[in-house]
Amino acid sequence: MTKDLLIEIGTEELPPASLRDLAVAFARGVEERLTAQGIGHSSYSVFCTPRRLAILVAEVQVRQAERVISRRGPSVAAAFDPEGRPTKAVTGFARSCGVAVENLGREESEKGVWLVFRTVESGDLTIRLIPQIVELALADLPIARRMRWGTGDAEFVRPVHWICLVFGDETIPGRVLGVNAGRDTFGHRFHAPGPRAITHASLYPQLLREGGFVEPSFEQRRAVIARQIAQTANNHGVAVDLPPDLLDEVTALVEWPIAFYGFFDEAFLSVPSEVLIETMQKNQKYFPVRSGDGQLSASFVAICNIESKNPEEVRKGNERVLRPRFADAKFFWEQDRRCPLAAYFSKLESVVFQDKLGSVADRSRRVAKLATMIATLIGVDPLLAKRAALLAKCDLVTSLVIEFPSLQGVMGGYYAKHSGEPLAVCSAIAEQYYPRYAGDTLPGTEIGLVLALADRLDLLVGVFGIGQRPTGAKDPYGLRRASIAIVRMLVETPLDLDLKVLLAGAVGHFPSASLSPDTADAVVIYMLARLKGYYQEQGVSLDCIEAVIAAGGAIISQLDRRIRAVQAFRNLPASESLAAANKRISNILARSDISCKSARQPDPTLFSESAEHKLWQSVCKLEQVIEPLISQQDFSGVLVRLAELGEDVDAFFEDVMVMCEDAAIRENRLILLKRMQALFLNVADVSLLR
Repeated sequence: MTKDLLIEIGTEELPPASLRDLAVAFARGVEERLTAQGIGHSSYSVFCTPRRLAILVAEVQVRQAERVISRRGPSVAAAFDPEGRPTKAVTGFARSCGVAVENLGREESEKGVWLVFRTVESGDLTIRLIPQIVELALADLPIARRMRWGTGDAEFVRPVHWICLVFGDETIPGRVLGVNAGRDTFGHRFHAPGPRAITHASLYPQLLREGGFVEPSFEQRRAVIARQIAQTANNHGVAVDLPPDLLDEVTALVEWPIAFYGFFDEAFLSVPSEVLIETMQKNQKYFPVRSGDGQLSASFVAICNIESKNPEEVRKGNERVLRPRFADAKFFWEQDRRCPLAAYFSKLESVVFQDKLGSVADRSRRVAKLATMIATLIGVDPLLAKRAALLAKCDLVTSLVIEFPSLQGVMGGYYAKHSGEPLAVCSAIAEQYYPRYAGDTLPGTEIGLVLALADRLDLLVGVFGIGQRPTGAKDPYGLRRASIAIVRMLVETPLDLDLKVLLAGAVGHFPSASLSPDTADAVVIYMLARLKGYYQEQGVSLDCIEAVIAAGGAIISQLDRRIRAVQAFRNLPASESLAAANKRISNILARSDISCKSARQPDPTLFSESAEHKLWQSVCKLEQVIEPLISQQDFSGVLVRLAELGEDVDAFFEDVMVMCEDAAIRENRLILLKRMQALFLNVADVSLLR
């Protein structure tokens, strides 16, 4: 027999940023414990609002499944004496099981025959197990900091006001988090504040929706909000910004969403749109509106958590709250522009970046030197790059950025433009943090690209150099993100810059002996590890990446071309045999007791087998053929031509004994293999392909 099971935890307003994750984790915890307890069940639905976490599990068995309990006792040899009488070992075991010795079973294994006790234990009633299952699931929730309330000992992310446990049409007795369980839920705080009895677990969502003024499903509530915003935008002939994160946050703040359209004074549009959008989204949770030409409009769409009898007053109240925030932003904007951006640099001297790495001004000067070097390498105006780097952090000490830290860089671009700086400098300052996250756009200008590279390289070298390297999940300086950004800029632009040269330049701009001696090497290793993750996310197999990295090279854009070439090489018919042959060559060379430089040439007069002559002729021919391909960075072409070696290599290993007794012949053959291996190492160590 089965019944539907409802579990609802009613609380004070839960943190919106973690609401959905808490609900999913709670539901998963309950479901896993039902399974662990042997309680059969079907699918489950997750519900969450600002005031509740709930799960509705379908077709839950009313009783645990029967369990076969098996205990193994002494071996038969130890259970009976030579006359066949039970020993103390077996009588004691039988007594502990509550049966006679003759009622014990036997079990045979590789190590002998053993006496065993088996019995079938009836399952407990589900209704008796649910309160403990709920307590354990709640205790395992990913809550960083729990709180207590009242005089009890219960702890949770927010105070708990009611617990609803309903099994079919039956109330489950018990206490959870110090609260007696019942069958009453509660609707909207204002529209339906009283208790609402749940007559059957399956009716829970319907009861809240119909008369409770609560949409319990996060997904459906989110869809309702999106539809209401779209309808409101359509009614006013505008477009509305709908960032997914903001939509999720607003969904977690309301139980009965109602959209409305609001306005603000057009005079505030003189402030950069990024400032107004930041204020609306972060402070007020409003959705910005754009006119037909894509420009920010003096209006917004907001979601309230009440179906007001006087919606006009709701609109006016929200407009009234927004006005002073915009007024402050406008004041800061005007105040900051009273002096040129460069005038703020002196204030950076007193802003500590990191105790061992100096002030932000010190860092800006280092980045400026590195940006100058990078600009020179790629043929960009070094003076513009240096100027952009020196001004890049100046807006950190402006009033507007102190109020809105996330706008650092963006505001610097505006202030630089107002100060009459070159357009390339203004754009670079605004682009310095691109890409900001996975999938974000790269800097759109050459100076912006130089600044973004220099800034991250200085960060990596500085933090690694003082021993603050990321460990586990801890990465306070965002070095993983910085590394991936560098990889993307070098690969996707592309820029043929040697990573080791860049890092050596960055290290050289720090005070002597301030960094550990292995800093540059450690950063290279760290970044190559991030390179693996970058390509694996694109579906490139790990062995392709490792094969290229093992062959050496630190020009990331070339590594990219080589990785793509190896990926294509794997589809060639000869790739498997050549990979195996190279693996065999690597093993042979590793075991040899001589040093064979790839530049050495074998002596053809020492060849005794036709397969040796044939392979050497093919190697000589291909050395000439692939040289121009390598200079053109046509690595796919190189591997396609090297695939021609397949038959010759197979014949060589079939007919030739490399490690023969004659030392001169053995060394000559090793040199030949070394020369052949060197052809592949121009692209990758294909012996690592699996």
